[in-house]
Amino acid sequence: MRTEYRNDPTMDPGGFVLLADYVPQIVQEIRYYSTYNFIGERIDGYEEPCAILSIEAARALKSAANELVVQGYRLKVFDAYRPASAVKHFILWGIEDQDVRMKPYFYPTLEKQALFAEGYIAKRSSHSRGSAVDLTLLDMRTGKETDMGSPFDLFSPVSHPDCREITEEQYENRMLLRRVMTRNGFKPIDCEWWHFSLENEPYPDTYFAFPVSSAYLKR
Repeated sequence: MRTEYRNDPTMDPGGFVLLADYVPQIVQEIRYYSTYNFIGERIDGYEEPCAILSIEAARALKSAANELVVQGYRLKVFDAYRPASAVKHFILWGIEDQDVRMKPYFYPTLEKQALFAEGYIAKRSSHSRGSAVDLTLLDMRTGKETDMGSPFDLFSPVSHPDCREITEEQYENRMLLRRVMTRNGFKPIDCEWWHFSLENEPYPDTYFAFPVSSAYLKR
């Protein structure tokens, strides 16, 4: 183990894997590497557009992905491990930054400060513990995402998993994702249909800070 890991265990990626290596059939669109997210710029700590997870979470997600392929779906991941520097970026944007350019697309009915109070953005994120994932279903017949009634990161009551102000088909799509994820060891949250965390996560008290980078993971 490198010296810096012993001095700062939050920088140690030894228990993590690249999702593309572990579950290659999962599609990835890492939003916080891009500028199409609720802030409108690449988020600190995202050095590559790759999903990283704890080995345990990747193993459980592989099981879920295999189950869904039989039903004609693939998983599509928007975010997985999120470094502490990214969470700090979110917090500083919420407190200090007056920029609201992405408000019409991601939080049209809320003021940005309310995103924290209402639980859409956490000041200590489960993603930083390495076993949480944001994802949806991709229909292999059409090559498109299934209709969930709201897009990823739309901070609104319509994105709550149990919202019934959507069509029956949209609701059933959410429930299909939820059933498969919970059956394979993940737990949902009550304000975002796309977010799941491993029930028995290996690092429940550690918030990691190493970057989203395949090079860092493999060095």
